[in-house]
Amino acid sequence: MKPALVLAFCAVLLGACRSQAPRYPVSPVDVSGATVKDNALLGLAPEGVATLFTQSLKSSGRFELKGDEVTKDVRPWRLTLDVPFTREVLKDGDPRSFAEVGANLVLERFGGELPQHYEVVGLGEAPVMEDSPAGRQAAMRAALDAVLKQVTDSAVMQLNALERTDDVLVQELRADDARLREFALRTLAERQHPAAAPLLIERLKESSDGDVLRKTIGALVEMKARVAVPALIDLARGKDNGFVQELVFAVGEIGGPEAEAYLYTVAQGHDAPAVQAAAQQALETLYASRKHITAEARGRDHAD
Repeated sequence: MKPALVLAFCAVLLGACRSQAPRYPVSPVDVSGATVKDNALLGLAPEGVATLFTQSLKSSGRFELKGDEVTKDVRPWRLTLDVPFTREVLKDGDPRSFAEVGANLVLERFGGELPQHYEVVGLGEAPVMEDSPAGRQAAMRAALDAVLKQVTDSAVMQLNALERTDDVLVQELRADDARLREFALRTLAERQHPAAAPLLIERLKESSDGDVLRKTIGALVEMKARVAVPALIDLARGKDNGFVQELVFAVGEIGGPEAEAYLYTVAQGHDAPAVQAAAQQALETLYASRKHITAEARGRDHAD
């Protein structure tokens, strides 16, 4: 087959694949945050950033912007874009400066059994090719374009993961793309799949980022992963009392004999009164929850 025909065939095949891929309804698309207001580095109003983001969504071919014509049988995703920073940085070994733009994108959907909430992040960068205000603005715009494409692609990956089977997601935990692994792990954790717990526990041991740790702890609590209790107890060592209180409540939410023993020990003998009080409160909540579960079980047995 001639090269031109091969290229034409590939283009047709790619177009067919895109047309068969699901398109996600979106309404509305919002831009928030102080960084996009009166930002001389970007030279764009929030409306301009929103327009660029909308163009990125359309270019992906995976989003369908509904506007005001949403019907009752459609559950659109609400997208909220925040641009937390724009900055110019230097890198070791490179004489140029670089424009950087960060972005957080929140995806929310309501109307089902439970509201859905996900967040993806991105960092766009571009070299400043001309040492002038115009050159800096051009680099900042290029960095903005890059980060908008990043969060658009990540949003597609996140929404795709929600439609995958557990078996496919478990396979994607070994994918080369770190974002695929992350979204597969998120979705498996949300479904309380046992394959997620060991990876979340490993993240607890490896990460020192407070936000990452809190999100990981939250996922383990949602899963009621009792296997994570020893790792959470270890994580408390050397941490400030505020973080230890968070861990105490997380351990209490998960429950189990090991959690109960830990909470009792902390409530009786921790040096900080605030941590003792938190452990006592978590312990009482754990006892109340256990009594409630026991009463429900007895009620079912009586009904049978």
